[in-house]
Amino acid sequence: MNKQEKETSTSADQAWTDAVEQQDERKPVEQWERDLISKISFTALTEHRRSRRWGIFFKLLTATYIGFFIYMVYTPGDEGSGSNASGKHTALVEINGVIASDAAASADTIITGLRAAFKNTNSVGIILRINSPGGSPVQAGYVNDEIKRLKVRYPEKKVYAVISDVCASGGYYIAAAADDIYADKASLVGSIGVLMNGFGFVDTMKQVGVERRLLTAGEQKGFLDPFSPLKPADVTHMKSVLENTHQQFINVIKEGRGDRLVDDPKLFSGLIWTGEQSLDLGLIDGLGSSSYVAREVIGAMKIVNYTLKPNPLERFAEKIGASFAGVMSTKLGLDSIELR
Repeated sequence: MNKQEKETSTSADQAWTDAVEQQDERKPVEQWERDLISKISFTALTEHRRSRRWGIFFKLLTATYIGFFIYMVYTPGDEGSGSNASGKHTALVEINGVIASDAAASADTIITGLRAAFKNTNSVGIILRINSPGGSPVQAGYVNDEIKRLKVRYPEKKVYAVISDVCASGGYYIAAAADDIYADKASLVGSIGVLMNGFGFVDTMKQVGVERRLLTAGEQKGFLDPFSPLKPADVTHMKSVLENTHQQFINVIKEGRGDRLVDDPKLFSGLIWTGEQSLDLGLIDGLGSSSYVAREVIGAMKIVNYTLKPNPLERFAEKIGASFAGVMSTKLGLDSIELR
């Protein structure tokens, strides 16, 4: 090999070596680029999957919420287990808590249960289980009237009021419509009276330095305003209203209980008595529980509950309505008359 050929071979070898070295130098750079691209792609894919999963979750949540709302709107109240009850049984309708249009013990709720109980041919008697301190005379009056109407329509069925812890005022107003009343010896019974209460802030406003500005159209429109001095004429008028309501209450009790009541003016004074004392006064007819009355008096040991239970949406709406009514009552400075 001559000198020229050796130089040519050496140049070729050097070029190959340089090419290999350059390839080796570029390899880490290309690997880093590929790793970066791979990581970016994987991250994007992960985010896409996560976003898709959350989208599906929120869609399902929305669909569930809408479905639940529709179910609540179109689901009627539950009339206990009585609507489809079969076999001879005693029907039970419960009255718990304050009797008011915006409460669980409203006239609509109680009457709905009573109508279902009377209508079912398998019920042989009805028990009104009462645990109430009283409430609205209007709501109690509605129930009392309906019981008397149903008794005329279904003369073969008797109604028994059974008192648990307390049956006062409006609760007893309803109980008086029953054929017989039973209670526990320690139950609290009575409070046959009417009240209306509120507060006066006149002196407080003077101390704070607040001026009351009341504008009315109608000479007596602002009567009993809690931020204005109490007028004797307003007190006289409201006492006449309370006396009239009280007399209505007394008449209902006398009509329902008749000669079973003892001749004692204290009965209508607003006092309460134990079940044992009430028996002597003629306010009740015997001592016993719902089970006792069903078994020993009605003769149908099986008890089926007909109490209407409103669905959750209705209860929520009632709470909103009650809150609004309470605010308006406070703003107007008037409290409702109550049989309590």
